[in-house]
Amino acid sequence: MNTASSSGRGLIPAIILLAAIAGGAWYYYQQQEKANASIFREVTPTRGDLEVSVLSSGTVQPENRLEIKPPIAGRVEEVLVAEGDTIKKGQILAWMSSTERAALLDAAIARGPAELKRWSEFYKATPIMAPIDGSIILRNVEPGQTFTNQEAVLVISNRLTVKAQVDETDVAQIMLQQPALLTLDAYPSQVIPAHVAQIAFDATTVNNVTTYVVDVLPEVTPATMRSGMTANISFIVAAKKNILLLPAETIHTKDGRTYVQVRSSPSAEPRELDIKTGLSDGKSTEVLSGLTPKDIVLALQTKSGAAKKTNPFAPFSAKKKE
Repeated sequence: MNTASSSGRGLIPAIILLAAIAGGAWYYYQQQEKANASIFREVTPTRGDLEVSVLSSGTVQPENRLEIKPPIAGRVEEVLVAEGDTIKKGQILAWMSSTERAALLDAAIARGPAELKRWSEFYKATPIMAPIDGSIILRNVEPGQTFTNQEAVLVISNRLTVKAQVDETDVAQIMLQQPALLTLDAYPSQVIPAHVAQIAFDATTVNNVTTYVVDVLPEVTPATMRSGMTANISFIVAAKKNILLLPAETIHTKDGRTYVQVRSSPSAEPRELDIKTGLSDGKSTEVLSGLTPKDIVLALQTKSGAAKKTNPFAPFSAKKKE
C-alpha cells in the first residue's frame, strides 16, 4: 500500500475544509464592515430663531444690606413693620425707650394709669427711622425686648441682586446693561428678565479656577425671591430671528474652507458646497450664504447598534481577568 498517496488523498479534503472556513469568515467580516460603515442622514435647512448665551450660577444677595442699630441701649415699645415690607426713607419703623425712660415708665405703672400717661407724654419715645428706601429682610426684635446699641434690631435691603460667578474665559462676552434671564432653583419654571448691573474688576481664584463676580439685577423683583437663594443665569450674548439654520454636525471646516455635503437626489453622489456661517450655539448654526432651504444636506452618522470590529480569524477573544 502506498502510504504517501494515501496521505495526499486525506490532505485534500482538509485543505478544502479550511478554504471554506476562511471564505465564510471573510464573508462574515465583509458583512460586519458594511454594518459598521458610516451612513448619511438627509437634513433640510430650516428657518428659525437662534440665541447664543453664556451660562452661570450665583446667589441672591442684597445689593445694599443695611443693619439698623439704635444709638443707645433700651427697650422696644412698638414695631411697625414686618419682614418683607417695602419701606420709604424717613418712615418710622419702631418706637423705643432708652434704659432710663423704660425704668421710669415701669415705676409709673405701679402708681396707676394716670401717672403712666403723664410720664409717657412728658418723656416721649424715640423713633427708629428708615435711612433708605428698601425692604425689611430681617426683623430681629419684638415689643418689650431690650437691646444694646451693638445689636441690629432690623436689617434693610434696597433691592435684591444676583451675584453670578463668571469664568474668566467668558467674562469678555459680558457687558454692562446686557440682558440676561434668571431662574431660581426654588422656582425653576419662573423666568425672570434681568440685566448686568456691575462687573467686578478683581478676580477670585478657587482650585485654580478664576472667576469674576457679575451683579445681575432683575427688572422686576418677584415676591418669591429671597436672599440666599441659588440662581441660574443665562447671559444673552447675541440673538437673531428668522434665519437659515443647520445642525452643527453637518458643517465641516478644512484648509480655511467651510462647507457642507449635499446631493441633488437620493442616488446621486455627495458633493461639497462652500457656505458662509454666522451665529452658533453648539447645536444649530446660522447659514449666511451658499445654501438655500431646498438643498439636501448630508449629516454623517454611524449606524446605531453596530458591532465592534473583530478579527474573523481570531473569533475567540481572551477572557478578561476578574
